[in-house]
Amino acid sequence: MPIVVDIDVMLARRKMSVGELADRVGITPANLAVLKNGRAKAVRFATLAALCDVLACQPGDLLRWEVEAEGAADE
Repeated sequence: MPIVVDIDVMLARRKMSVGELADRVGITPANLAVLKNGRAKAVRFATLAALCDVLACQPGDLLRWEVEAEGAADE
Protein backbone atom coordinates (compact mmCIF):
# COMPACT_ATOMS: atom_id res chain seq x y z
CA MET A 1 0.00 0.00 0.00
CA PRO A 2 1.41 3.41 -0.88
CA ILE A 3 0.37 5.00 2.43
CA VAL A 4 2.93 4.35 5.18
CA VAL A 5 2.01 4.84 8.84
CA ASP A 6 4.79 6.21 11.05
CA ILE A 7 3.09 6.08 14.45
CA ASP A 8 5.94 3.95 15.81
CA VAL A 9 8.41 6.72 14.91
CA MET A 10 6.41 9.30 16.85
CA LEU A 11 5.97 6.90 19.78
CA ALA A 12 9.74 6.49 19.98
CA ARG A 13 10.30 10.25 19.78
CA ARG A 14 7.79 10.86 22.56
CA LYS A 15 9.03 7.86 24.62
CA MET A 16 5.45 6.62 24.85
CA SER A 17 4.09 3.06 24.78
CA VAL A 18 1.35 1.82 22.47
CA GLY A 19 -0.83 1.15 25.51
CA GLU A 20 -0.40 4.67 26.85
CA LEU A 21 -1.17 6.22 23.46
CA ALA A 22 -4.26 4.03 23.00
CA ASP A 23 -5.50 4.99 26.47
CA ARG A 24 -4.93 8.71 25.92
CA VAL A 25 -6.51 8.65 22.44
CA GLY A 26 -9.48 6.54 23.58
CA ILE A 27 -9.08 3.53 21.28
CA THR A 28 -8.21 -0.06 22.04
CA PRO A 29 -4.57 -1.17 21.83
CA ALA A 30 -5.68 -3.73 19.23
CA ASN A 31 -7.18 -1.06 16.98
CA LEU A 32 -4.10 1.12 17.42
CA ALA A 33 -1.90 -1.86 16.46
CA VAL A 34 -3.95 -2.38 13.27
CA LEU A 35 -3.42 1.27 12.37
CA LYS A 36 0.24 1.31 13.44
CA ASN A 37 1.08 -1.78 11.39
CA GLY A 38 -0.52 -0.39 8.23
CA ARG A 39 -3.35 -2.93 8.14
CA ALA A 40 -6.17 -0.38 8.56
CA LYS A 41 -8.34 0.33 5.54
CA ALA A 42 -9.39 3.74 6.89
CA VAL A 43 -8.89 6.12 9.78
CA ARG A 44 -11.46 8.56 11.14
CA PHE A 45 -10.44 12.19 11.12
CA ALA A 46 -11.42 12.35 14.81
CA THR A 47 -8.96 9.53 15.57
CA LEU A 48 -6.24 11.17 13.48
CA ALA A 49 -6.86 14.48 15.25
CA ALA A 50 -6.68 12.79 18.67
CA LEU A 51 -3.41 11.06 17.72
CA CYS A 52 -1.95 14.39 16.59
CA ASP A 53 -3.14 16.09 19.77
CA VAL A 54 -1.63 13.48 22.09
CA LEU A 55 1.61 13.17 20.11
CA ALA A 56 1.84 16.95 19.48
CA CYS A 57 2.40 16.45 15.77
CA GLN A 58 0.87 17.03 12.35
CA PRO A 59 -0.98 14.38 10.27
CA GLY A 60 1.98 14.34 7.88
CA ASP A 61 4.19 13.20 10.75
CA LEU A 62 2.05 10.06 11.05
CA LEU A 63 1.12 9.33 7.43
CA ARG A 64 3.17 9.53 4.26
CA TRP A 65 2.69 8.50 0.67
CA GLU A 66 5.32 6.24 -0.88
CA VAL A 67 5.43 5.36 -4.56
CA GLU A 68 5.02 1.65 -5.12
CA ALA A 69 7.44 -0.21 -7.35
CA GLU A 70 5.89 -1.21 -10.67
CA GLY A 71 4.25 -4.60 -10.41
CA ALA A 72 4.12 -4.49 -6.59
CA ALA A 73 0.37 -3.79 -6.67
CA ASP A 74 -0.22 -7.19 -8.30
CA GLU A 75 1.22 -9.14 -5.36
